[in-house]
Amino acid sequence: MKRFLIRVGINAVALWVATIVVSGVSFDTSDATKDTWTARVVTIVLVAAIFGLVNAVIRPIVKFLSLPALILTLGLFTFIVNALMLEITAWIAKPLGLAFTINSFFWDAVLAAVVVTVISWILSVALPDDD
Repeated sequence: MKRFLIRVGINAVALWVATIVVSGVSFDTSDATKDTWTARVVTIVLVAAIFGLVNAVIRPIVKFLSLPALILTLGLFTFIVNALMLEITAWIAKPLGLAFTINSFFWDAVLAAVVVTVISWILSVALPDDD
């Protein structure tokens, strides 16, 4: 359970940084009643949890199905797979009332996937693993 919470925290920070760096990705809490610091943090953590579940369940299937493209591009297709996982996360978050939006797939989602991958990697290296 501790490992899952650490991963959700890492995903939350990475998604938050992606919304700062990429203008087309946002946690749009434009509703004045929900635009508080606590609401933003809860939204980010819940979206990070959804992103973690999507990565745990759907990503292995997509990576297996895209194995030829991954081999042909020497692994660079991974960013497209990660962008797809972000899009699926935004798609799931919308009916749940979480304000996570991505404007366009190719530019915004792929750039956000690169940012999330780099930030997640840096935080994973910096934080100790208890295994």
